[in-house]
Formats: sequence, C-alpha cells, structure tokens
Amino acid sequence: MVSGVRNEVSYIAVQYMNQTEGYPIEKLCESLHICRSAYYKWLKREPSQHQKTNEQLVEWIKELYEEQNGILGYRQMTITINRIHDVNYNKKRIYRLMQMLHLKSVCRKKRYNYIKSTPEVTAENVLNREFYADAPNEKWLTDVTEFKYYVGTEVKKLYLSAILDIYDRRIVAYKIGTSNNNQLVFDTFDEAIENNPSAHPLFHSDRGFQYTTKTFYSKLMAAGMQQSMSRVGRCIDNGPMEGYWGILKSEMYYLKKFTSQEELTQAIENYIDFYNTKRFQLKLKCMTPMEFHYANAA
Repeated sequence: MVSGVRNEVSYIAVQYMNQTEGYPIEKLCESLHICRSAYYKWLKREPSQHQKTNEQLVEWIKELYEEQNGILGYRQMTITINRIHDVNYNKKRIYRLMQMLHLKSVCRKKRYNYIKSTPEVTAENVLNREFYADAPNEKWLTDVTEFKYYVGTEVKKLYLSAILDIYDRRIVAYKIGTSNNNQLVFDTFDEAIENNPSAHPLFHSDRGFQYTTKTFYSKLMAAGMQQSMSRVGRCIDNGPMEGYWGILKSEMYYLKKFTSQEELTQAIENYIDFYNTKRFQLKLKCMTPMEFHYANAA
C-alpha cells in the first residue's frame, strides 16, 4: 500500500476519476492498491493544506490539458502552471498528479523525406552543430516540411517553409504553399529580411535544392549573410530545426486528420502563433520565444 503524500494523491485520483469519468470507487481503489475504508475516511476528514493544494493543482492540470488538446507533458505543464499562476511547484509533483490521473502528452516520431538534386552552390558546415548564440539574429536555421490532408480518398499536400532563430527559438518567418518549390523558400527569406532589415546572421540549411541555387545564394550575399549547410545525410547538423518540426507535428498535426487545405493552414498558423507567444520553454528561463527575444534584444 502506498502511504503519506503518495496516498493522498491516490485518493485525489480516485475522487477525480469517479466524479469525471464515472468509474466505480471499488475498482479504482483496487487498481491503486488502496483500502476503500481509508479512502472514505480521507473523504470525510477536514482537508489539509497539502490536500487543498493538490486538489487545486488537479483542476489546473485538467483545464490546461483540455485547453491545449493534451499536448502538455509534465515538464511543459509545470512551467505553464508556474508561469500562469505565479507559483513554484516541483515538476515531480506535477508528474505524480498527471500519472495518477492518466494524463500524458501525445508524442510521435518524425519521418524524414529527402529530394535528390544537383546543387549549383554548396557551402561548408560553418555552424558545426554549435546550437547556441549570444544575441538575436546571430544564427538562423531553415527547412521545409510536408503535411498531408484528405479530400475523400484523395491525398493532398501542403508545405511549410520556416526560419528559426537559434538564440530565442522563435520562428522568424514562415510561408505555407501547395508546392515545395524555390518560390516558397524565397518568399520565406524575403519576409524574414523585411521584418529584420538589420539582421546579418549565419544562415544554415540542409542541401535541399532550393538552398543550393545561384538565386538563393545571391539573396544571401545581398543581405550580408554567410551560408552554412549540413553535411550530406547528417540531419543532426540542423538539429534545432528538425526538433521544431517534431514539436509542431506532435502537438498539432498528429492529433487529428485534416480534411481541407483551409483547416490545415489555419491549424499551422495558429500553432506557430501559440509556439512563439504562449509556449513556455525551460531553456528560455520559462519564457516564450517572443518574451525571451524582447527581453534580450538590443
């Protein structure tokens, strides 16, 4: 039998699952290896401050979990609760409560797709996996990823081109299109320059056909940027960008089946806004990318 604080968490879990899901108390107590009489005794007693706190945490966890469609794991849940409610709870406590409530984040692996091409221009891996920066607009990463949606039995595709700043992990610019072509990448780059006219970062990409054209190289030179490219077959050379695709798809794309271009486009745009302005990150001192950007921009 579990005891102490863990026992209290078990009692709260029984109460929650009984009230919200209608599970029988007897079965819940059996599955958690607690005595029914002990549960009822706990239910009738004057709640301790610790119990009241756990009950409040359960409510916050439930609200945030439902609000964000189940994408928050215990680490993100801890950061979000602490930021929103101006508290300082330990991630182990949140983990224990989420575990007892059977709430966990959705997680899916990324599938990698490659397009073979004959490059016009190539560059060395200047970035060299140094995934840190001292200031905004010092190092930018970019890539294009694919999404699918379904119209009846027909499978259609959308492509997202994005640029990420290593320093604050914000999405600097992005474009969504129906074709994975040069224009999609060029338009993304043009938007990034328009929004950051004084930026001259090291610009890193894989060796995709869009980034190895003379036209794109000319754009980089005109913007005063140095080009860097991943080595052939080394996805980790562009690790933070690949990591962002994994987060986006796990927390938005894999959660449902999209049945129209408009629906998928809106979901992507909403998520990028959420990521930039509302998704707290431990590596950013529990700030959002845009909060961290503005707090440290010169």
